[in-house]
Amino acid sequence: MISTSGDNNTKSHLGGGLMKRQNPQQPNLNYIDVSSIDEYSKKINELEGKVVLPKTEIPGYGFFVVCIDTENNAFALWESKK
Repeated sequence: MISTSGDNNTKSHLGGGLMKRQNPQQPNLNYIDVSSIDEYSKKINELEGKVVLPKTEIPGYGFFVVCIDTENNAFALWESKK
């Protein structure tokens, strides 16, 4: 996740998950923050997209899924742990 501003108690910052490509063919994968992975995964399937990597936990942080849309573009959903 990339945030371009801090909360009320911190200065502006650029944080998140930028990393160097591991190989030239490695695609960019954008993450979309959602309130419920389960709810939005269901919507993706209903709209003929596909969840290609099921719900995966990052302990202490949250959950993600990787999806493919109807035009074969990959993207991911992220749900922060409450």
